[in-house]
Amino acid sequence: MQIESKLAAPIQSSEGLDLESIIDSSRLSTFQVAIMVCCALIAMMDGFDTQAIAFVAPEIATAWHIEPALFGPVFGAGLLGGLVGAMILGMASDRFGRKPILLSAVTLFAAGSLLTPFAASVIHLSAVRFVTGIGLGGALPSFIALTSEYAPRRLRATLVSLMFCGFPLGAVIGGFASAKLIPVFGWTSVFIAGGILPLLVLPVFIVFIPESLRFLVLKKDHAAITRVLRHMKSTLTWSGKATTASPLPRVPLASLFTHGRAAGTLLLWITLFLSLLMTYFLINWIPIIARRGGLGIESAVIAVSMLNLGSIVGCVVIGRLADRFGPAVIIGPAFALGAVAIALIGYAGESGALLCAIAFVAGALSIGAQLCTIALCASFYETLLRATGVGWSIGVSRVGAIVGPVVGGILLGAGVGSSSLFMIAGLVSFGAAMAMFAMGWFVLRVRAPAMDEPFKPNMQGVT
Repeated sequence: MQIESKLAAPIQSSEGLDLESIIDSSRLSTFQVAIMVCCALIAMMDGFDTQAIAFVAPEIATAWHIEPALFGPVFGAGLLGGLVGAMILGMASDRFGRKPILLSAVTLFAAGSLLTPFAASVIHLSAVRFVTGIGLGGALPSFIALTSEYAPRRLRATLVSLMFCGFPLGAVIGGFASAKLIPVFGWTSVFIAGGILPLLVLPVFIVFIPESLRFLVLKKDHAAITRVLRHMKSTLTWSGKATTASPLPRVPLASLFTHGRAAGTLLLWITLFLSLLMTYFLINWIPIIARRGGLGIESAVIAVSMLNLGSIVGCVVIGRLADRFGPAVIIGPAFALGAVAIALIGYAGESGALLCAIAFVAGALSIGAQLCTIALCASFYETLLRATGVGWSIGVSRVGAIVGPVVGGILLGAGVGSSSLFMIAGLVSFGAAMAMFAMGWFVLRVRAPAMDEPFKPNMQGVT
C-alpha cells in the first residue's frame, strides 16, 4: 500500500499556523512514519504477550496434570490487569505524557513475561499474569494516542487502524513461533522470547521517538517542539500556539460524558465490551477445544493465528469500505456476518484445514470490525481526552475479555458441547453489531465532529 500524503498548500497568516494545522497540512514525513512503525512494533509485542498464555495453556495443563477448565481464572487475571493498566495509565498518559508512560508499561510487561516461567501453580501464574497485564493494557492508550497525534487529520483513522494491525500481527507471529518453539524448547520459551524482544526495542524508542507535540506545548518546551518540526521537515511557520494548549480538565473521566459525548461513549463501550468478550473467548478456548477434538497442538495454535491473520485483512478492507459508506453501515454488518462464521467454528470437527479457514473468515469479519471500532474511538475524542477516552474504552472492553474466557471455562466444565459454545460466541458478535448500528443511527448521524478531530474515518489515502 502507498499512502498519498500530498495536500494543497494552506493559506498562512503572518503569524503562522498552530501545531495541529501544521501536522494536518504537511506531507507525511519519514519521521512521522518511523514513529508509527515503532508504535506498531510495540503493538505487535503487546499482541504476542497478551495471547501467549492461550498458546501454551494446553501444554501447561499437561505438564502440571490439571484440567484445562482451571485456566479460566488465569486468562481472566491477565485481562483484569489489562483493564487496570488501560484505565489508570491511560489517564496518566494524558497527565504526564505519552512517552514516559509507554516506556514504563513496556518495561513492566517485559519483566512480567520473563517472570512467568518461574510460576509453579495456578495461583502464582494468575498473579504474574495480572502484573504483566497491567503493562500490556497500559501501553495501548499511549501508543494509540501517539500515533493519532502525529498523523495528519486526512489520514488519522487510516494510520491508527494500520498501526493497530500490529496487535493481531504480533499474535499471528507468536502463534506460528509458539508452534515451533514449544515442541523443541518447551512452553517457557514463549515467555522468554516475549520478555526479551520488548527490552531490545526500548533503547531505540528512548532515543528516536519524541514526546507528543501536544504534551510538549503544555510543558512550554519550545526547543523540543522546534526540533520535532525540523525532523518532520515542515516548511510551514509555527505561530507558537496549539489548539490544544489549554490545561487538561480536572475530571477527564466525567468529560467523556459531556458536550454530546455520552451516547457515543456508552455505545463504544458496549461494542468493544461485546467484541472483546467474543475475541478472547475464541483466542483462549479454540486451542483447548481443538485439542479435545483430536487435533495436534500445531494445528490448534495455527487456527488462532489464522483468526488473527484474518483480522488484519478484515481491518484494511472494512476500513476502506467504512470510509466510502460510513462506519456504522459497514462495521455493524461485519460484526453480524462474523457471528455466522463464529457459529460455524463448532462444526469444523477434526478437520484442521476447515477450522483454519473458518477461523480466518471469522477473524476478518468480527475482529476486523473490532479493530476499526478502536480507530473510530481514537477519532471520537479530542486530543486532551484521547488517551483517557481510548484507555477507558479499552478498559471496559477488557471486562468483556475477562468474562469471555471465564464463562467459557464454566460452560466447558458444565459439559456444554463445542457447537453450542461457538453459537453463544456468535450471538455476542451479533450484539456488537446491534450496538454499532445504534452508534450510527443515534450518534454518527447527528453528532458534529470533535473540535480537533475528523469523525469519519478517512481511508482515501490508501491505494
